[in-house]
Amino acid sequence: MARVAESLEFSVGTRSVRVSNPDKPYFADLGVTKRQIVEYFLAVGEGILGALRERPTTLERWPGGVVEGAKIAARAEHRGDAFYQKRVPKGAPDYVETARITFPSGRYADEVCPTELAVVAWAANLGTLTFHPWPVRRANVDHPDQLRIDLDPQPGTDFDDAVRVAYEVRELLDGYGMAAFPKTSGGRGVHLYVPIEPRWTFTEVRRALIALGREVERRLPDQVTVNWWKEERGARVFIDYNQMARDRTIASAYSVRPTPRALVSAPVTWDELGRVRPEDFSVLTMPARFAEVGDLHAGVDRQRFSLQPLIDLADRDADQGDLPYPPDYPKMPGEPKRVQPSKARDDT
Repeated sequence: MARVAESLEFSVGTRSVRVSNPDKPYFADLGVTKRQIVEYFLAVGEGILGALRERPTTLERWPGGVVEGAKIAARAEHRGDAFYQKRVPKGAPDYVETARITFPSGRYADEVCPTELAVVAWAANLGTLTFHPWPVRRANVDHPDQLRIDLDPQPGTDFDDAVRVAYEVRELLDGYGMAAFPKTSGGRGVHLYVPIEPRWTFTEVRRALIALGREVERRLPDQVTVNWWKEERGARVFIDYNQMARDRTIASAYSVRPTPRALVSAPVTWDELGRVRPEDFSVLTMPARFAEVGDLHAGVDRQRFSLQPLIDLADRDADQGDLPYPPDYPKMPGEPKRVQPSKARDDT
């Protein structure tokens, strides 16, 4: 019987990162182990670090691996097969730096703030598969430097529908002198990242995204919705404007998603987007692709666009008012009644 390694030491830059139980199955049906997850992140190191560097980052930890029926705990608790780690874990090595962020409640936390690839490997040893970075840098945590557009297919729609909407968003942004970088979500959706000047608050950036979503909805009323309530969305692609609310994050590029096939969130070119499938990108296939094409999201950090055109669009839509915030938010100024429409009708 082959001897099972109790731990391995990985050399990552100038660091030595210990990985315990390296042969532990993480995606048992694929035969993918913890060691292979760490090796995957090292293979796409330049890309994953580019997505996380200097950003407060929530860790989505699956310490027991991904198994059928596994459930992830709510963000407020650690009960479940997986959980979100917002505060830096106790006992973290001294090279794991942090950034202090403030939640909508007014409470704060010191989150992991990756500055080198060893931090990613260390987090992977803790069972981190998906990294959730804030759209801000540590030096300016109250002003996003990315507008993140989450195109979320609703029941009756699929990845192809999200792609069609993505191209419409691209055309709209181009008219405002802005560019977006697409990636697969690792599921059925599409994410678009627009690098912006860090001049606007979360509230202002969210308002700009609502205006963008409403404009796309006007152009594609049968295909797009910004309705917060699921009962009103229909078979359309939801532009999740609340992903730009404070403390809402999107899985980073190159993150591993807890799917049976170990799919990853993959940057793609606009030319590719209409030809690829989410299933094309996994822990097993992405290293070779990365070696061939490099980090397709490197440009996200090389330019910054003004958000003013979308702020102006929001001003023109001012008579339409705000839209509901997530349920854990305190009541926000100007926010409409936060109640499901069918229940509101029952109350009258």
